[in-house]
Amino acid sequence: MTHKKTTAGLMLAALLASTGMVSAQSLADIEAAAKAEGMLTTIALPHSWCNYGAAIDGFKAKYPWITVNELNPDAGSGDEVEAIKANKGNTGPQAPDVVDVGLAFGPQMVAEGLVQPYKVATWDEIPDNIKDADGYWYGDYYGVMSFLVNKDLVQNTPQDWADLQKPEYAGQVALAGDPRTANQAILGVLAAGMSTGAAAGDAAGKAGLDFFASLNKAGNFVPVIGKAGTAAQGATPIIVAWDYNALSWRDTMAGNPPAEVVVPKTGVLAGVYVQAISAFAPHPNAAKLWMEYLYSDEGQNIWLSGYCHPARFNAMSAAGKLNSDAMAKLPPAAAYEAAYFPTLDEQAANKAAVTGGWDAVVGANVQ
Repeated sequence: MTHKKTTAGLMLAALLASTGMVSAQSLADIEAAAKAEGMLTTIALPHSWCNYGAAIDGFKAKYPWITVNELNPDAGSGDEVEAIKANKGNTGPQAPDVVDVGLAFGPQMVAEGLVQPYKVATWDEIPDNIKDADGYWYGDYYGVMSFLVNKDLVQNTPQDWADLQKPEYAGQVALAGDPRTANQAILGVLAAGMSTGAAAGDAAGKAGLDFFASLNKAGNFVPVIGKAGTAAQGATPIIVAWDYNALSWRDTMAGNPPAEVVVPKTGVLAGVYVQAISAFAPHPNAAKLWMEYLYSDEGQNIWLSGYCHPARFNAMSAAGKLNSDAMAKLPPAAAYEAAYFPTLDEQAANKAAVTGGWDAVVGANVQ
């Protein structure tokens, strides 16, 4: 076992050197410095989201001398950005070391000087179109927008966005976040807009606002942040959420109540999230080890077992490294064939339209 660990350490160190990592540190140096730091502070990582509970447990098992301090698991991407800003110079437990945010928030954090560069050992296997060339942020996983439906309360499962406007869904439809700050909800609005035929970006963002304004006026929209508990209790019988969250919540309910997950026929939107290290991280070396763990084969397969397609999916598939049991549990590939991946510019335009227009156009205070 010791020999294996040593060999693995040497291989990782060699990989780090070969990828042009933004650091002069060796893996041994990083581990020694992280051990001295003794803590990693995360934020906005619900344990059911992409199986983050297992990822945190795995990291603790690998590095038992690092305490994982978890902040506000229900925070949205905007909240994570604000947490970095609010804790500049703070070396206490309220300052996040790492963030996991929607793709559109990556360039924003770079522009505002909120993140620092670091390239993991498996950098070359992360597709170029979902990473910052200098290593300030990089994609971690993706999914598609879906509907989670409580079948005890919803007789006819909606199959597409337009169905949600029907009178039979009065007081039943919710978003899985506040669309003024949470990436999941912001992109839920984009998907709704795209289903009307509007082009991704500003146009679909505005069309999505009109869609939810109509939904709200009809009494179908519920201004409650949807999650497994609210779905099970009947407060939010239909939730617009990433498929990996909806599938995980369905599993959590375990048939009580029975739940169904549907990928709509139109407006099939794919969303990528990204990892980054805070420029003001109190524990920067622990943060680097966290990144290495998440982008290792083990970390990527943990995300896969939480129904998330990991960033290294294609490379690992070609190398036969994907967990076959996890692959067997994913929805049929056909559900993803029509998925549209919005560009950074389209996401930024949508984000501006939705966050800037929600209060005036929709007028529902989601909380």
